Amino acid sequence: MSGPDIKSVFPMKNIRSLCFLKNVVVNPNIEIGDYTYYDDYNNPLDFEKNVLYHFDFIGDKLKIGKFCAIASNVKFIMNGANHNTNSFTTFPFGAFGGDWEVGLENLSGGYKGDTVIGNDVWIGYNATIMPGIKIGDGAIIATNTVVTKDVPSYSIVGGNPGKLIRYRFEQETIDILNSIQWWNWDIEKITEFIPVLTGNNISALKELIKSQ
Repeated sequence: MSGPDIKSVFPMKNIRSLCFLKNVVVNPNIEIGDYTYYDDYNNPLDFEKNVLYHFDFIGDKLKIGKFCAIASNVKFIMNGANHNTNSFTTFPFGAFGGDWEVGLENLSGGYKGDTVIGNDVWIGYNATIMPGIKIGDGAIIATNTVVTKDVPSYSIVGGNPGKLIRYRFEQETIDILNSIQWWNWDIEKITEFIPVLTGNNISALKELIKSQ
């Protein structure tokens, strides 16, 4: 039992708007999990254009888990976008070199850390993820959302700024899903239990747990 070729760029026959990102991204500071895809009718191979202000000298990473679905125009704003708002001017003098390098010491607007997207996350069209954000497993980010705060697992967030709309399931179900972490199973096992994973029968999910 198996799914699509994990090494393929375009895993769907005759469809060239959707690609497996792990086989496309080349920036070592962008980490992509297995089977995560990006859908873009213009050019899905140019995903890295959506990772903005991502400068090597800062060293922050974008980490995206397995089995994520990322829609067109989703943008990730990285730490290089931050300006120092505590100084008298926000202009980044130090970045231009020469005698202006004396401004490097006060250049940073605050390092927010890596941006980390969990597993089985769906990010809708034109959403924007701000620097250092952590999005939990199974979360959904609605179209046009600007995510400015960390997102809990299995929650739905929407708006500008993004706010919690609701959780996808009861806490018992969330606890089970967080514990089994199905995305870490081998692909044969995932394939076997697709009928359970793509349904919403909590009894079937509990039976799956008992059978393990």
